[in-house]
Formats: sequence, structure tokens, C-alpha cells
Amino acid sequence: MAGKRGLIGYEASGGIATITLDSPATGNRVSRELAEELRDTCRRVREGDGIRVVVVTGNGPSFSVGRSSFTEDSGGLGAVDVKSWLAWMRVAESLAALPMPVIAGLNGDALDHGLELALAADLRVCSENARLGFPDRTPASGFPFDGGTQRLPRVVGPAMALDMLLTGRTVSASEALQMGLVNKVATAPDVGEATRKVAEEIAEGAPVAARFAKEAVRDGQELVLQQGLRLEADLNVLLQTTEDRAEGLASFREKRNPVYRGR
Repeated sequence: MAGKRGLIGYEASGGIATITLDSPATGNRVSRELAEELRDTCRRVREGDGIRVVVVTGNGPSFSVGRSSFTEDSGGLGAVDVKSWLAWMRVAESLAALPMPVIAGLNGDALDHGLELALAADLRVCSENARLGFPDRTPASGFPFDGGTQRLPRVVGPAMALDMLLTGRTVSASEALQMGLVNKVATAPDVGEATRKVAEEIAEGAPVAARFAKEAVRDGQELVLQQGLRLEADLNVLLQTTEDRAEGLASFREKRNPVYRGR
């Protein structure tokens, strides 16, 4: 299943949904239109059947180099205020809230709002040529408002996050890998294939277990240790009641590959 609206490409195959930011002429900048289409596409993924993993990537040499300005976006909005514009533009949570694992395939630079989208993913596979950071510190658009100040320190720690946020410096792919900002680095021609390989490895496993693992890690960050351990135990109890769990046991006994159905 494939399709394209104005600025977002979408394809679903083999349990993997691929969302492509498709405005290469602008460096895939997040505009109000692109944000709305991305939000609608995430809703399509949530409401669809059989999607086990989501890949979000960009078309062209960049993943996304930032966002359009309020002035650029407000021309067709009438007397819209900045607060309403910000509400339209906050789209990273639509990616972060997807229940299945989300992988960002960073085919190029992920800067400012582009990095905020990448941080909303669970895993990040990065081109060796990519730069990551928040270099735009102008008052008009420089302060992250789509989760950057909250998700970045949760990934790299507060000291490294403040270093990037306060200085505006960008980091290379190799430095991003070293600090844990990305999970894997690939050559530019191979980043799509490397991202797909990770997605396929996840999709081959039990989808309910993958969703529960994501839920345990994501929600556990907001809990004290004992509450997190209780969440982990509760999810494991639920997992024992699934058809996939029974299929896993049966396939082990019968010495065959399991066929998981996400139930």
C-alpha cells in the first residue's frame, strides 16, 4: 500500500510502514501543511491493521533542516496568533505516541525541528554525512518547542543536551553515535537499507511483545523504580494471555519459525 499527499509519502509492506518527509526543495522543513499531513499519516498508521514497525525518513539530501517561520506559514491563515500556530506545528508527539516501534532513518541533516522529529522516534539510524543539532538560536524560531528540550536530555543526558542547546553546535554522525543520540551509522548510499534491516529484525519478532517493551521503557521513565518494576510485571502477565505467546511455545516445541499475528 503506497501513496503520497502533498508533502508526505506513505508506504506499507511486510508489516513495516514508511513515512517520508517529501519536500526536498525546502530541506523537508516542517511547515504547517507538512505538520498536518504528518499528523494525519500517524493517525492512519494507528487506525490501520498489521503495522508492526514504523520508519520515518526524508526525501533528498536532508532528513529535515528545521521549520518554516510563522510569517511564512501565517499568510493563508488569516488573523492567526502565534499560540495557535505553535499548536499546529507541534507534531512530534504524533510520532512518539505510536504504540509500535518507530525508527528514524536519518538520510541527512536533522536540525532544529527536524531533530525534534528524530528524537520522537525510538531508534535512529544515521547517514555518516549527517549533522544533528539545534543551530538556529534566533528569537523568532530558535527555541525548541516540539519536545527538544525534554527528549534530548532523556537520550544523551542533561549536560550534553545543554551543551548542544546553549551553544547551538551541531554534532557529526560519529559523535552522535558516541553520545547515544543515534543507534547506528551507515554510509549515505546504505542508510535506507540499514534502516530497513533494523525494521525487518523488529517486525520478525512478536509485535505485542515489542509494543509492551516500548511501553515499559517509555512509561517507566516517568516512574520511580518500584512502580516501573510493577509495570514491567503487569505487562508480562498480559503477554502470557496472547495468541503470540502460545505460538512462540508451539513453534519452539515443533522446531519451526514462529508465525506471529499480533494477537
